[in-house]
Amino acid sequence: MESHEGERTGVATNIIDAIVAILVIIMGGTIIYGSRKLGSEWTSDGPGAGYFPFYIGLILCISGVGVLYQALAGKVKNTEVFVDRESFKRVLSVLLPAAVYVGAIQVIGIYVASALYIALFMIILGKYSWLKSVIIALAVNTVFFMMFEVWFKVPLHKGAYDMLSFLGY
Repeated sequence: MESHEGERTGVATNIIDAIVAILVIIMGGTIIYGSRKLGSEWTSDGPGAGYFPFYIGLILCISGVGVLYQALAGKVKNTEVFVDRESFKRVLSVLLPAAVYVGAIQVIGIYVASALYIALFMIILGKYSWLKSVIIALAVNTVFFMMFEVWFKVPLHKGAYDMLSFLGY
């Protein structure tokens, strides 16, 4: 693809629309499959466990097919560039740490992972001092810990290594 000075290059919006539509169809199909295993029929005492999820999956599939048709065969296709390289880098600078954070929750728990995530996000992307970042991260997660674990008595995931076990929760 040739690029003129100052012109944005990248993948066309209608191609991204088609990819997302395919993912929505796959998600809808997965929901339909799972709800059929649960029992998506109407039973003698009302709807089965998979009744409503089945129809949500069906709506997702129908919507995905509609978007896919519009993206690839519709009369008006949006062929503008979806995202340029610089904007994509900014998105990844938030998306990749968020993905690591979600994985870290499984290992070290939501409180420790959240404290690290907030502090590192503030230091690296926000350019705040490490001291201010650590204090805010610890304060926020202390409030959340008190709110969920102590006051509401709703335990959140502590992770495989439960680094807060010394607190007795």
